[in-house]
Amino acid sequence: MSILKKWFGPSKDEIWKQLAGEMSADFVDGGLWKGSKVQASVHEWTVTLDTYTVSTGKAYITYTRIRAPYVNKDGFRFKIYRKGFFSDLGKRLGMQDVEVGFLEFDDQFIIQGNDESKLQLLFKNLKIRELIEAQSDISLEVKDDDGWLGAKFPEGVDQLSFQVVGIIKDVERLKLLYTLFAEILNQLCRIGSAYEDDPHIALK
Repeated sequence: MSILKKWFGPSKDEIWKQLAGEMSADFVDGGLWKGSKVQASVHEWTVTLDTYTVSTGKAYITYTRIRAPYVNKDGFRFKIYRKGFFSDLGKRLGMQDVEVGFLEFDDQFIIQGNDESKLQLLFKNLKIRELIEAQSDISLEVKDDDGWLGAKFPEGVDQLSFQVVGIIKDVERLKLLYTLFAEILNQLCRIGSAYEDDPHIALK
């Protein structure tokens, strides 16, 4: 065993290859310049796990992200993340925080969206709430694309997107996140906010 592996444990790629094997997913080696990723099929959707790094000017911060483009039937979008000091401050300053009708869940998370009734229908799903609560850190949202440096999607295609600071090397946590994505995409179809069509988007 190498000294680095003894100190830091298995590498990200080792863990993610294990994840891909256990999920019957594809591990894509990005080589020297592109990061590796894991892609899994959920019905007609492709769910992609990867990392990206941004510079703050003084340091570099790496994020783990999971993304799944889908055909958005009605333009419904939402964002959910755990409450903290700054989110409480934002709430006092008037930031939107929709209550979906489940006291313990509402107490833990800031929930935002453009359709309150659809938010309540989405989070009425007990499994979705349990999977979100199982994440110690979570920022999950529907957005239109990857930003000005990323992929641009056709009209009507949006993206379910998760990201957190750091590199996730916990196989069980990553499995739960893939399960969460599958459950949300299926629930979006049930409530009339997604089609089960393949949007034919190849994420970089």
